Amino acid sequence: MMARSCSSLFLAAVAVALVLAVPSLASDPDNLQDICVADLNSGMRKLKLNGFPCKANATAEDFFSGILAKPGATNTTSGSIVTSANVEKVPGLNTLGVSLSRIDYAPGGLNPPHTHPRATELVFVLSGELDVGFITTANKLFAKTISEGDVFAFPRGLVHFQKNSGDKPAAVISAFNSQLPGTQSIAMTLFGASPEVPDDVLAKAFQIGTEEVDKIKSKFAPKS
Repeated sequence: MMARSCSSLFLAAVAVALVLAVPSLASDPDNLQDICVADLNSGMRKLKLNGFPCKANATAEDFFSGILAKPGATNTTSGSIVTSANVEKVPGLNTLGVSLSRIDYAPGGLNPPHTHPRATELVFVLSGELDVGFITTANKLFAKTISEGDVFAFPRGLVHFQKNSGDKPAAVISAFNSQLPGTQSIAMTLFGASPEVPDDVLAKAFQIGTEEVDKIKSKFAPKS
């Protein structure tokens, strides 16, 4: 009886430990030292490490960037521009599991539907007003209009978007629980992939003709 009780307690302890461990799997691995400034020029990058090798001589500059201070140019096809402060721009973020971006929107500008495969995103509105939303795997849309001072969260891996429906520019700061969250634009992924996704696959998926597929693909073709 005592052995069975001890066994049950052990299994319960293991279950609790596994539950407690799950959150740590939702973002970047914990760092094993105080700092590990990314050596972005190391030949070891060719080894495809999960992260970057550590730089030998770190300085304060490795942890600094003024890249988000100024608005980005929004004269793009979508009317928005993302400026990232991730490990590739701030090497001191290596192993720290965080990064930021600034997104600027022209009036009517859109940050098209996309996902971040490695991070949850939390936006803070610097100025303007935005219509934002994300779609769950059950195809339910969670949408809201947010304005200056508001925050909104986009769960990791879910398709989401932001649109400036106003007549003034807008801007947000985005926080991520990853040093390199990654971005996968839905339209660009499907219609701008290299090699191309076969026309018949896209035609059947979107229930359109192959001519329409080719027309859409031409909009995402690399500029010559």
